[in-house]
Amino acid sequence: MKTPLTIVKDKFGDKAKLVAAVEKLAGEDLWVARTNKNKGLAHVSNAKLMRLHATFTEVKEKFGTREKLVAAILDVEKRSKDDGYKSRISAYPVPRLFDLYKSASKRAGTKPAAKAEKKEAKAPAKKAAAKAEAKPAKAKKAAAKKEA
Repeated sequence: MKTPLTIVKDKFGDKAKLVAAVEKLAGEDLWVARTNKNKGLAHVSNAKLMRLHATFTEVKEKFGTREKLVAAILDVEKRSKDDGYKSRISAYPVPRLFDLYKSASKRAGTKPAAKAEKKEAKAPAKKAAAKAEAKPAKAKKAAAKKEA
C-alpha cells in the first residue's frame, strides 16, 4: 500500500504542485475561504489535500459551481422552495455538500447513469437465457405427447 507522500510524488511531483492544483480547482465558484491566512494549504496533510483534489475535480466535472451543487441537493431532497434550508447548506464547504448530495441521492434511490445502464443491460440477457432454457423443456414435453 502506498503512502500519501508517494502518491503525491507519483501524480504531482511534489506537495507544492498539489497545493497549486487544489488552489486552481478551488476558485471563487467552489471554495469557502476558511483556511488560516498564516498557514494556508501548504500546512495541510498530503492525504487531506489528495481528498480535496479528488472531491473538487468530481464536483467541477458534474456540477461546475457550488450553487449548482446546492440546487442539485435541493432537487434530490425535494426542498427546492425551502429558502432557510438553502441558506443553511450554502454555508457548508464543498466536501460536505458533495457528501450530502451523495447520501441524499442514495436515499432517494436515484442512481448514476452508468450504473442504471448496466442493470438494464443485464436484465434482457437474463430473460433471454430463461427463454432459451424454457424452449428445450417445452420441446421435450411436445415430443413426449407425440409418442404417447
